[in-house]
Amino acid sequence: MRRNFPRKIKAAAIARAAGHCEKCKAALKKGEAEVDHILPDILGGEPVLANAQVLCRVCHKEKTAGDIQRTRKADRQRDKDTGAIAPKQKIPGRGFGLSEHKAKRLSRTKQSLPPKRLFAQPLRAEEID
Repeated sequence: MRRNFPRKIKAAAIARAAGHCEKCKAALKKGEAEVDHILPDILGGEPVLANAQVLCRVCHKEKTAGDIQRTRKADRQRDKDTGAIAPKQKIPGRGFGLSEHKAKRLSRTKQSLPPKRLFAQPLRAEEID
């Protein structure tokens, strides 16, 4: 069951916003303000002033779309954890054998190269001549 904000909390949130959207800072006309849950009610948000924000219609619509996605994800995770949805299982395939070319290439032993000298000894004057 959805819990709406009491009238006093809505009034306090609107007064706190001082006629502006708390997200985009747009000026709001009288009656345009929409009081929204910061943490949605369905995800455990309480109808208290600390969880209230005043938004314009555009910001409220945008935030609600994101809330719906988060809610659906939480529902799916809960259903997987409780076993209501069976986990997806990988379909076993017969696989493919190695081609002759790959088998030959893998069977060859790679010969290692001699180690590279990182530092050379400085040449002496006698060695230069």
